[in-house]
Amino acid sequence: MSIPRTSRAPLAAFFGSAGTTLSQKERAFFRASDPAGYILFRRNIESAGQIEALVADFRDCVGRADAPVLIDQEGGRVARLPSPPWRKAPPVAVFGRIAEADAARGERAARLNALLIGAELRALGINVDCAPVLDLRVAGAHDIIGDRAFSEDPAMIARLGRASCEGFLEAGVVPVVKHIPGHGRAHADSHESLPVVETPLDLLRQSDFAPFKALSDMPMAMTAHIVYAAVDAARPATTSPSLIRSVIRGELGFGGLLMSDDICMKALAGSLPERTAAVIAAGCDVVLHCNGDLPEMEAVAAAAPPLSESGSKRLLDALRLVSGRPAPDVESARRELDDILDIKIA
Repeated sequence: MSIPRTSRAPLAAFFGSAGTTLSQKERAFFRASDPAGYILFRRNIESAGQIEALVADFRDCVGRADAPVLIDQEGGRVARLPSPPWRKAPPVAVFGRIAEADAARGERAARLNALLIGAELRALGINVDCAPVLDLRVAGAHDIIGDRAFSEDPAMIARLGRASCEGFLEAGVVPVVKHIPGHGRAHADSHESLPVVETPLDLLRQSDFAPFKALSDMPMAMTAHIVYAAVDAARPATTSPSLIRSVIRGELGFGGLLMSDDICMKALAGSLPERTAAVIAAGCDVVLHCNGDLPEMEAVAAAAPPLSESGSKRLLDALRLVSGRPAPDVESARRELDDILDIKIA
C-alpha cells in the first residue's frame, strides 16, 4: 500500500473536476486540500489515454498512488464511459430476468458482467466503481431506479449483488453498494427533491433493507438521500445520526467505508458547508461532491474534517482487497457472458 504524503489524514471528501484535464487552480486546490479521493463523470471522459493521464494527475496532487478514483459505471443508462469504444453493458435488470429462469446462470452472468466492467476501469487506473445498485424495483415508484435494480425480490437482489461485487473485486476494482438502506421505494428523484418513504419499519426490514444486510461485509457503500419516516421523520438517511448509527451501522451491520451520495443534489437542504457538516456528524466517513465547481469544492473543504481514524482504516481495508490482484481473463469472460446473453435474452 502507498504511504500518504504527510502524517495528516486526507480530507474526508471525494471531489470531481471540471473537464478532461486539471487546471492550475484545480491542481493547487487538490494539493492544498488533499481529498481522500476523486470521482469521474462524462464531462471528464475523452479517450483512454486522456483518462489515464487525468487519473495520474489526481493521484500526483495528493501523493498517493492508490488514492481512490470513482466512477458510476453500472451499465444500461448509467454509464460514464461511452460505447464505443467501451463495452455497452446491459442494465442489471437483465440479470434478474435470467436468474428468474436459472438462478445459477443469472449469478454467473452478473459476476462476469461486473468483471468485464471492472477490467475496463482498471485499465484506465480507476479503482472504485459506484455499483452495484441493491435497491428494490418497486411498482409505482419513481423510475430513477427502474431497470438499475436487479429485481423486486430482495433475496435475488442480494444474490446477484454479491455476484457482481465478487466480479468487481476479481477485476481489481472496489465495489460501492448503493443506495443504503434503499432508494427503490421512493416516489421522487432525490436529484430534484427530497423523497419521503412512510413504509412501516417491519416491511422495510423484510424488503428494502434486506439486500444491504446480506451484503454488509462489502467494503464501501453510498447512502440514500431518502427520509424513512419510521426511523427519522425529519432527516434523510445521509444526514440522520439515528438511521446511520442504529440502522446502517447497527441493525444492518455495515462495517465498510460509508460515503454520502452527491451533496449537490436537491434532496438536501442548507448551504454546502452545512450539508458537509451534517453528513459527517451523522456518521458518514466521507462526503461526496460531484460537479467539479471549484468555489463549491473550496466551501466543502473548509467544512470537512480530516478522515477519521476509523474511516482511514476502512479506506485502507477496501483498497487492500484489490491490491496486487492478477489481471482477469477478459476474453474468456466475454465469450461466456455473450453465450449466456444470446441464449437468454436474444
